Amino acid sequence: MIYPLLPVFLAGVLGAHASFIGAIEGAAETTASLLKLASGWWSDKVKSRKAFIVVGYLIAAIVRPFTAATRTASQVLAIRVTDRVGKGLRTSPRDALLADSAAPESRGLAYGFHAAADNAGAVLGPLIAFMILKLHGVGSAQETGHMMPAQEHALRNVFWLSAIPGAIAVIVLLLVVRDVPHHDAAKAGDSEAETGRLSGRFWGYLVVVLLFTLGNSTDAFLLLRANQLGVPVALAPVLWAVLNFVKAATGTYGGKLSDTLGRKPLIVGGWVLYAAVYFAFAWAGAPWEAWALFAIYGIFYGMTEGTEKALVADIVPRTRRGVAFGWYNLAIGLAALPASLIFGWIWDRSGAPSAFVFGASLALVAAVLMAVVAPGRRRDTAAAA
Repeated sequence: MIYPLLPVFLAGVLGAHASFIGAIEGAAETTASLLKLASGWWSDKVKSRKAFIVVGYLIAAIVRPFTAATRTASQVLAIRVTDRVGKGLRTSPRDALLADSAAPESRGLAYGFHAAADNAGAVLGPLIAFMILKLHGVGSAQETGHMMPAQEHALRNVFWLSAIPGAIAVIVLLLVVRDVPHHDAAKAGDSEAETGRLSGRFWGYLVVVLLFTLGNSTDAFLLLRANQLGVPVALAPVLWAVLNFVKAATGTYGGKLSDTLGRKPLIVGGWVLYAAVYFAFAWAGAPWEAWALFAIYGIFYGMTEGTEKALVADIVPRTRRGVAFGWYNLAIGLAALPASLIFGWIWDRSGAPSAFVFGASLALVAAVLMAVVAPGRRRDTAAAA
């Protein structure tokens, strides 16, 4: 409900520039990623991964709605960083718990289904936000520049109401999710588990992911670009819902496909598709192109979102999954801040097309390296589970 409206709220209500929006998103994600390493490492050392997950979701559910009370972009930055503290605490233990719970031959399916379920919620949320905006009389005509008081009031109401699904999510988590023991890998004969080391194959994969992420700035810029192309502010939640609908519709299938075809072909293909979409965003000139590109962009997520995590689980020992996902998420987060800052800097000085060409070019380089250098799925996956 909040995320698709946040860029236009920052720009149209609080007067933030593109570079500061990039700084907010980059700083928030970097904070999360640093904590993902610590929480993942810690969850390997204790019996319960669930405790980290509960606390992480609880923090996010409490602080996110207070975006409605902000009066400056700096206050939004503080809320986003606190929100991402919660994400940092929960993400790596959650990813490791998914690997602990899934059979090796269906690991891609498990991560793909998780991504699809997450994105299904991201379809419903923006649609609810859109209906609230319509009830407040925010029209579908294009709005640019500073927002009118009625529009600002409607946005703030959406932010307050986001507390409801946040509370429901925490309740479901407390009542339904259970831990799975993860301290018996050595008994399964996993030699890497006995040494407790992460292999060079894992670190090589991480370097390639880091490079790709340097060209993968926050999706907030896609929403700003769509508004430039003529998509009205009131339709931003619907556009975001279209993206997440495609992500949800393709995520399970993409993860399952990686179980049969292999992780590498799906990741390489997805990154090449990402580059094509960014090149197209650079030269688009009409609202319908923004809608089409958002839908195609969702296929990229369907191909890679679950597959990338499944590959991490494939190439690390079970007792080190928490810290491995911590390093994976840290690599993405370390690149997130410079990626968004560089993208915003190029946008402010050379225009949106130049920024999108930069992102597309780095994605192509990363795809080539992934095809040539990065590891595929480990043959002895069953032993590692």
